[in-house]
Amino acid sequence: MLKREIWNKLKDWKENKHHPLVIKGLRQTGKTYIVKKFGEQFYENVIYIDLRANIKVHQAFEGDFDVDRMVMSISSVLTSVKFVAGKTLIIFDEIQDCPNARSSLKYWDMDGRYDVIATGSFLGVKGFREPYVRGIPVGYEQQLTMYPLSFNEFLINTGMDDKVIDYVKKQIHGHSVIDTTIHDSIRSLYLQYLIVGGMPEAVTTFFETHDINAVREVQNNILSSIRDDFGRYKDSNGNDKVNEVLKLRAEACLDSIPAQLSKEYKKFKYSLVNAKGHSQDKADGLQYLKDVGLVVCAYNTREMSFPLEGVKIPTEFKIFYADIGLLVSQLGEDVPFKILSGDISAYKGAIAENMIASAFAINGVDLYYYHAPSGSPEIDFLYEQDGEVSMVECKATNNRATSMKYVISNPKKYGKHPAVKFSDTNIGCGEGFLTYPLYAAGFMSKKKDKAIIPIIDVVELKVTE
Repeated sequence: MLKREIWNKLKDWKENKHHPLVIKGLRQTGKTYIVKKFGEQFYENVIYIDLRANIKVHQAFEGDFDVDRMVMSISSVLTSVKFVAGKTLIIFDEIQDCPNARSSLKYWDMDGRYDVIATGSFLGVKGFREPYVRGIPVGYEQQLTMYPLSFNEFLINTGMDDKVIDYVKKQIHGHSVIDTTIHDSIRSLYLQYLIVGGMPEAVTTFFETHDINAVREVQNNILSSIRDDFGRYKDSNGNDKVNEVLKLRAEACLDSIPAQLSKEYKKFKYSLVNAKGHSQDKADGLQYLKDVGLVVCAYNTREMSFPLEGVKIPTEFKIFYADIGLLVSQLGEDVPFKILSGDISAYKGAIAENMIASAFAINGVDLYYYHAPSGSPEIDFLYEQDGEVSMVECKATNNRATSMKYVISNPKKYGKHPAVKFSDTNIGCGEGFLTYPLYAAGFMSKKKDKAIIPIIDVVELKVTE
């Protein structure tokens, strides 16, 4: 079993007061597997219900949401299950296929006798099926998004000593040089991760065989499986249908990504999408890829000012694979071997840039960048932290961060911003910015600042006459 960071989040959920948990994310990231294993370890009794495969059980959610009635109805279909109050985890898998099951979570929560975890791969897909007629239980469910393995998770599963990983994290956070031997070892594993990525089946295959060709076959099978679901939706009667036009547009957008990323300026161009229709028509296909979690988007901004969402240019953006391994699997057959030799400069630095983008996305960081109308300067990524806009440049080698240096030297025009450069080097300093090895992005952790508003004592307030 692969060790996943979401495991600790599941434990925290169980050990604290909680609502039913909804886990969403791209298909084949391991949602069902991890939830089943979690149930086996922490519950005396687990009831697993596949709502995509078992249509008959949908009838349990068609009447009122009285828990006793639903329990009786589920038991009549799944005759071997037992509902034991206080000791049972109910798993609703592929819950997007039964909207009423999602709506019922409020009532399982209010009843409180059973813990409930739901998983779904199409929960964010617009038009997957008719709207939730009976509503989504706002305030009665918690949500987690499951991503492919991060580089940090990949390292953990190599069997590396926790002390070494903790040391690397300490050096990164303290901006101190990493021991050369350790740095070289982590860098070598990082190069392997660029090829393998974080899809669980690909990672497992790699650890079992170390055969890059076998990994590539798994990755292609994963993409084929995901493609098979493109355009799938449920009609008003709950029957599976396929929007063939949307499917073709989504496939064409996906097929164009290697060409999009091979450009000097990697702005996504609909003219490179081999599908009929205007840009807005093709945009439906791209939106579908984003909704299912296969790609992530970084928006250009008019300026580098907080908040970035307020200055983004909605029509100008770059698209990256959510999983770096899936991108590399779609490039030339010689690319993996070039990467292993230390050459990740193919596709004009797109591999390194995609790695940074996916690392940000895994940590829930919204992606932006800055590309001036004149073409210069161009900052690879911008992100917000502590009310400031930080700049990020990533280099496949250890090239100079020319654009970032220019922005730093012109604070009146661009403002003052914290700056970081990721490149194929150890930790160090530049002219007004910090430098980190590319793999350091894989150790990112989302900052959890407490947004507590101070309480004002109003008891003594009086109107003076």
